[in-house]
Amino acid sequence: MAQLSETHIALAHGNGGRMMRELIEQVFARELSNDWLDTGADAVAVPSEAGTELVVTTDGFTVQPLEFPGGDIGSLAVHGTVNDLAVAGATPRYLTLNAFIEEGLEIAVLRRLVASLGRAARDCGVAVVAGDTKVVGRGECDGVYFATTGLGFRRSGVRLGMDLIRPGDRILVSGPVGDHGAAVMLAREEFGLRGDLRSDAASVFPLAQALLRVPGLRFMRDPTRGGLATVLHEIARATGCGVDLREHDVPIREPVQSVCELLGYDPLYLACEGRLVAVVAAGAAEPAVAALRAIAPRAALIGEMTDTTPQVILETAFGGQRVLDELEDDPLPRIC
Repeated sequence: MAQLSETHIALAHGNGGRMMRELIEQVFARELSNDWLDTGADAVAVPSEAGTELVVTTDGFTVQPLEFPGGDIGSLAVHGTVNDLAVAGATPRYLTLNAFIEEGLEIAVLRRLVASLGRAARDCGVAVVAGDTKVVGRGECDGVYFATTGLGFRRSGVRLGMDLIRPGDRILVSGPVGDHGAAVMLAREEFGLRGDLRSDAASVFPLAQALLRVPGLRFMRDPTRGGLATVLHEIARATGCGVDLREHDVPIREPVQSVCELLGYDPLYLACEGRLVAVVAAGAAEPAVAALRAIAPRAALIGEMTDTTPQVILETAFGGQRVLDELEDDPLPRIC
């Protein structure tokens, strides 16, 4: 197949003509090829699975920089969508992809991002089955935005939700928090700091499946924008229960903690892209953390639900307590 003659995206790559067809064929179709993707069709049929229910999610991705240690916007789009399905108890199967591409973006950069997206999809066992491209003028987006829809299948009878959470339930996290937010922050090189931090961006599907086998699982969520603290606030608000969080039990990598102390951030509010937070019945806490640690050794029990005021209380490492406020501002724009 002939290579694209252009080196940068032009508005004509979105006009529906030859240049758009060649971009789709030579970048998207080539890198995302599978048994279901048909770039000449307006819709595609995918097989259903007996004894299951369809689970659907949708998401958008606008990270800057487009490529960062541990990932890029392409792999992030897959992992973010797959993870939303996984924590709902579903097995991810299919994705759709919308790409909003800025005029002037190097086609070589776009090709790398789409190739990374394709690799991540294959690694996660999902297929990109449909999509669309739009080209916008210079300055109208940060290089490229990806929007995805994910389809998965959940075994009939599986039920998870905040409405199942009760006082006394235990809270778990599958690994260190704040890695993604800190890695993206350093990758921007805006603060004169350098380091070897890498994003935690990855599929949480194996972790979710391990927890689904533990009786007493109430709820799962991946702590993306707003981080761990924001998920706990959502739980407290939805349940009317309090959250007692133990600071010394929350796993945080030392480099993440150091960067946050230098720049005045709190790692509890930084995004993760390869972690899950779970709430389980008290009697299921030890089996649940053991199931997670078989895959993720730094998984930890970090707190419990209480029958007090619906707020998040942090028990500090010094033996005191403080209220964790709900996030108001966005200290790190365009991280997912």
